Amino acid sequence: MDRKPGLLDEREYLETLGNKIDEMARSMEKLGIAEYVTMIENPRRLFWVNFWQGVARGFGMAIGFTILAGLVIYLLQKIVVLNMPLIGSFIAEIVNIVQNQLYFK
Repeated sequence: MDRKPGLLDEREYLETLGNKIDEMARSMEKLGIAEYVTMIENPRRLFWVNFWQGVARGFGMAIGFTILAGLVIYLLQKIVVLNMPLIGSFIAEIVNIVQNQLYFK
């Protein structure tokens, strides 16, 4: 077995390098970089995607805030029922103001 000393090391190095390149290519494919670059190259598509993302995010915030505000008002009404001295009257006034605003609109 007469072989040159550095030849096998070079082949192993190139094989390892090829494996790393394949691994990077698979990782980039999983990340969807090609689709991202395609979208960035088309400003009109980028605008619409961002527009609809903003609409969905705003709608989600509105729904979330509505649920949170309803929960807070519900809890405040329960605290009023407990008839806590000082806090109860203050919260009752806030609940009355909110309910009056809801009925007049």
